[in-house]
Amino acid sequence: METFEEYLSTIDQIDQRDKMAHLLNWISETFPQLDQRIAWNQPNFTDHGTFIIGFSAAKQHISVAPETAALEKFSDMIEAAGYSATKMLFRIKQEQEIDYPLLEEIIQFNIEDKKDCTTYWRKA
Repeated sequence: METFEEYLSTIDQIDQRDKMAHLLNWISETFPQLDQRIAWNQPNFTDHGTFIIGFSAAKQHISVAPETAALEKFSDMIEAAGYSATKMLFRIKQEQEIDYPLLEEIIQFNIEDKKDCTTYWRKA
């Protein structure tokens, strides 16, 4: 988690900082094979140099960016969890619980789907 300490220190709201820290720690523990990095001033997890999932903190929510393929595959589950979504991300409002089983499925999907990917992003 050292990789993310400076980023976390920029989140002013203590509750939000704690929620983000817990989320990032959970991913690190659940998927220890993933590499941690800051890219575009946001915490990212990668596997063999390819993007798996990224996060950012906004005033009222945490944005989760798993790439469009994962968003499309899990759109019904994201909606059922009560999260709002765009083409590129979904949002977990500060007052909402994090659906860890859903995140686990999304991350596992990206790891498997991108196992042979040789670029950072999926090719369209």
